[in-house]
Amino acid sequence: MQLFLMNILLAISWCALTSDATLDNVVVGMIIGFLAMALSPVRKFNDGYFRRLPKVLALIGYFLKELLVSGLRATWEVLAPSPNRHPCVVEVPTSYPDENELLLLSQLLSLTPGTLVVDIDDENKTLYVHSMFVSDGAQFRKELHDGLEKKIREAFE
Repeated sequence: MQLFLMNILLAISWCALTSDATLDNVVVGMIIGFLAMALSPVRKFNDGYFRRLPKVLALIGYFLKELLVSGLRATWEVLAPSPNRHPCVVEVPTSYPDENELLLLSQLLSLTPGTLVVDIDDENKTLYVHSMFVSDGAQFRKELHDGLEKKIREAFE
């Protein structure tokens, strides 16, 4: 956490040096700060930040891609003359040891258009997900396990 705060401080310093506090410049400052810290001796003391940050960014990128694709699909289904919806509630078992990972998965699924987490079984770590576009429950579980669930697991390692 200290390295993340240091990275934010470096980004703010970059914005002050360039006299430009736009979002683009803050992102550039974060990248420059990350690279500066990665090349400095700080990395010897705490390597976790440098391993975890790219995985978290990959999770964010994957989620944004899925959000765009599902939003376009839901829009197409609403506007199409003959909808091809197959609503279904699917039981999705997970193997997360931590409740925070399960919570993140359920929140990201609920934010995606066309899916909603109806219930969470805390004892069995199982989600009950309602989806508009499920033709095969096993395929849905496989896509979820190989996609979003895998990215979350990698980000929390």
